[in-house]
Amino acid sequence: MISSHKRKNLSWTDLESPTPEEVKEVMQKFAIPPAVADELLRPTVRPKVDAYDKFIYLVLHFPVYDIVRKTSSPCEIDFIVGKNFIITTHYQSIIPLHEMIKTFEVDSLMGEKNMSKSTSRLMFLIIRHLYDFALRQLDHVQEKISIIEEHVFKGLEKEMVKEISFVQRDILEFERSVHAHKSVMASLEAIDGKLMGEEFQRYLRIIEGELGRVESLLDNSRQAIEILRETNNSLLSNRTNEIMKTLTIMAFITFPVMFLSSLFSMNTNSLPIVGKTGDFWIVVFLMIAAAGATFSVFKKKKWL
Repeated sequence: MISSHKRKNLSWTDLESPTPEEVKEVMQKFAIPPAVADELLRPTVRPKVDAYDKFIYLVLHFPVYDIVRKTSSPCEIDFIVGKNFIITTHYQSIIPLHEMIKTFEVDSLMGEKNMSKSTSRLMFLIIRHLYDFALRQLDHVQEKISIIEEHVFKGLEKEMVKEISFVQRDILEFERSVHAHKSVMASLEAIDGKLMGEEFQRYLRIIEGELGRVESLLDNSRQAIEILRETNNSLLSNRTNEIMKTLTIMAFITFPVMFLSSLFSMNTNSLPIVGKTGDFWIVVFLMIAAAGATFSVFKKKKWL
């Protein structure tokens, strides 16, 4: 789907899940080489930036949360930025991009120049908004971590094992999306200012600051969930040990009872106590006494 927006001498064309015919149409309109058109039609595994005579081609991956999988996944966005045009291409619906398109339309209708000063400024605003959206997603991750922490210390360790795994996978996918952005920004700094304008370097520094905020919060989230996982595992292990301890003690306490029961059930001609008046109660008393003695020993040794 092609979505075109224009403000004076600056145009923004957004391609969402485009067909080969749509890509060809837009590439011909802006005189983009076929090699770049081919790049738009297939996924790019790693972020990259290529500088051409009249435009730059930039590929970045941003995390987009998948409600079904309960994790973020890298979503590729291709930017083609010329002197008076910008083209964005993606194969998923990306909320922050739609938000920026609406803002650009309002900016045009209101006669404002905030977004339409130059393509370098428009690209800067788009990428900054994408990072801002990433920070909002990380805020939700932080909220999940806080909820998990609360539940862990409420005795719900077993139920939190899966939730912790979901959050860890989410953070891992997040890192996969943004880990190479710093090297791409370094490559952008080397681009000639004649193409992108003198203010481009200043915009890049701001973007790098936003990227630093994302990386810092991501690092904090990863450390927090790792500590929570270790704590949860320790609590689960302690609970298991307590259960095993209780079962072991019960086995040892009942051992004398079982021994006496087996002893007095032996089929022999002469058994002490058996056959005498009140023999049943005597045997019961001996069993209780043996169990009580074992319990007292455990208590004295502070095993209980």
